[in-house]
Amino acid sequence: MRDVTTAHPVQELDVQPSPLALLLLGRDADPRSERGVECPGDLPSPSDPDLVERARAAKEKLGEKVFVLGHHYQRDEVIQFADVTGDSFKLARDAAARPEAEYIVFCGVHFMAESADILTTDDQKVVLPDLAAGCSMADMATAEQVAECWDVLTEAGVAEQVVPVSYMNSSADIKAFTGRHGGTICTSSNAKRALEWAFEQGEKVLFLPDQHLGRNTAVRDMRMTLEDCVLYNPHKPNGGLTAQQLRDAKMILWRGHCSVHGRFSVESVNDVRARIPGVNVLVHPECKHEVVAAADYVGSTEYIIKALEAAPAGSKWAIGTELNLVRRLANRFAAEDKEIVFLDKTVCFCSTMNRIDLPHLVWTLESLAEGNLVNRIEVDPETEKYAKLALERMLALP
Repeated sequence: MRDVTTAHPVQELDVQPSPLALLLLGRDADPRSERGVECPGDLPSPSDPDLVERARAAKEKLGEKVFVLGHHYQRDEVIQFADVTGDSFKLARDAAARPEAEYIVFCGVHFMAESADILTTDDQKVVLPDLAAGCSMADMATAEQVAECWDVLTEAGVAEQVVPVSYMNSSADIKAFTGRHGGTICTSSNAKRALEWAFEQGEKVLFLPDQHLGRNTAVRDMRMTLEDCVLYNPHKPNGGLTAQQLRDAKMILWRGHCSVHGRFSVESVNDVRARIPGVNVLVHPECKHEVVAAADYVGSTEYIIKALEAAPAGSKWAIGTELNLVRRLANRFAAEDKEIVFLDKTVCFCSTMNRIDLPHLVWTLESLAEGNLVNRIEVDPETEKYAKLALERMLALP
């Protein structure tokens, strides 16, 4: 047997984790990011059998000083302590309508807490139980990337024709950019109205950061074509687009998506139809265009809930949205003989939304009850000014 040796000694590489890798691991802090921000404090053990009673006691001690908001995608163990439930914008408005509450505990993700801080008074303090509860979609559009995109649009000679429309699922920085450049915010419920308004102001729309909601609204609801839409990729030079493509486009879609809704496929739809004859497929507009085209009904989280409330007994539904909500709705309507299943065979929760758990909530409420302000989310005045302007434009939509 031949003795095989290496011609050169193997060198050990001094490989250091990148800043992004550290953020993904939750081992560094970036207050402007939607993820990977360490949460200080000693959390109670998740196996503590007294967690529910501890949360209840701390909330009762705080009384009207605290107002707990629970997003639809939260765990049941957290939702039980919410004073109100809803989608992100509804909850932010609910917080603004409670000026007597000193503490707004937002059981959701980072951008939602930012929106609540923007809309509430200076005396109110918005708290996020886990600072690492972020949104991967919101992180797909940073302020620096969007500023560079605007430079590309300017060089192509189209910036003056473009009106930015940003989805609610975006950071305060992106909302502020939108406000500075004459644009508006939208939700999944009013995206069509927002786009109609934008096209009254200009000839083109830059839609941030969810490509699927932008494409579905433009093509499905406003009768544009797929050829009217181009996809701007912030990781490619000039977004991967030519100046002529930008001049020809009506919708400039940012290359972002929801990691949960992006999982659903046409195969998921076909499979559930084969397994459950007569099933109604109802999906969120953050799903891919081909999934939306294959579904029977499409709508926001609130639309999904209302559709199931109005559904006749004995009807069957496959829902394409976050699993916590689907499971909660299945349990709620089981007594009415409504069969409700998750659209995909593979279980998928929103991992960052699920970071808000009972130990984090207990730690937050007990800290506040002891007079210790923790995990405050505070938007700087300049960013707040322009982000609020964009939000106010949305509120003024007919």
